[in-house]
Amino acid sequence: MSHLRGRSVLSLENFSQSEILDLLKLGAELKAAKRGGFEVARLTGKTIALIFEKDSTRTRSGFEVAAYDQGAHVTYMGPSGSHIGHKESVKDTARVLGRMFDAIEFRGFAQEDAETLAQYSGVPVYNGLTDDAHPTQVLADFMTMPEFCNKPLPDISFAFMGDGGNNMALSLAMGAAKLGMKMCVGAPEVLWPAQEVINRIKTVAAESGGQISFESDPQRAVKGADFLYTDVWLSMGEDEQLWGERIKQLMPYQINTALMAATGNPAAKFMHCLPAFHNTETSVGRDIEKRFGISAMEVSEEVFESERSIVFDQAENRMHSIKAILVATLG
Repeated sequence: MSHLRGRSVLSLENFSQSEILDLLKLGAELKAAKRGGFEVARLTGKTIALIFEKDSTRTRSGFEVAAYDQGAHVTYMGPSGSHIGHKESVKDTARVLGRMFDAIEFRGFAQEDAETLAQYSGVPVYNGLTDDAHPTQVLADFMTMPEFCNKPLPDISFAFMGDGGNNMALSLAMGAAKLGMKMCVGAPEVLWPAQEVINRIKTVAAESGGQISFESDPQRAVKGADFLYTDVWLSMGEDEQLWGERIKQLMPYQINTALMAATGNPAAKFMHCLPAFHNTETSVGRDIEKRFGISAMEVSEEVFESERSIVFDQAENRMHSIKAILVATLG
């Protein structure tokens, strides 16, 4: 993996098909090593700064456990834990942290901030989520799919249902395009990305033999899919006044038992990057029920808690895919 040493991971668009496959293979090997009790620490003495403008469960836990398993140390800087963007520019912060840490993880809003950190820090920078991309999640997803489908990645077909222009839809589409997969984004046209973005993704897919499509009819979008994937209908940082509009737009795209059946594939599995609004056991869920009279949004409770749901396998694989990135770029 020496060809990836020192690389930043800001978007899968910056990686070749073979480089992505190398990371997935390494992630699977590291997962087997951890489970088998024969993992070797390759990052002893390394230090990693974790910058979080947005709160997190899986990303923070994934980076911290992955680093610990490999012998590295982390310093967590939460939404109010540093001067970045407030009293100190991202550019200046990058030049400070780059002299103290071997790598930086950034989870925030602007993709430009992640790119600035990478440009000026002089160390690898990992995008833990921005408004534009979520590469560590997509690597975990593509690790998970072959574990539950007896097909190589280029033969897998899946559908993303919901906001077709959000960071998960676009990151999955670019990743699928790189790997030559078949993916359909099921969303109302008003929530499709700009045409130039669609064209860029389709150009990448044409080079790999992949097929990326956008479909407004939910039934057609899921036909033949091996996996149905969804995400929350309102991303962190968006105006909560939009809930009513998004619910009206996206309820036809809710993944429920009827939509799972519409795949025509009894082995189809359900995926979600989490957290998910599938019941009223959270304060947000209860508020949505009170305001709009629904108990679930992007996925029904029946599907989320069914045997077809592999969301917690995805969540575990966040750690293994993140570990692969750390080992490949720092080891």
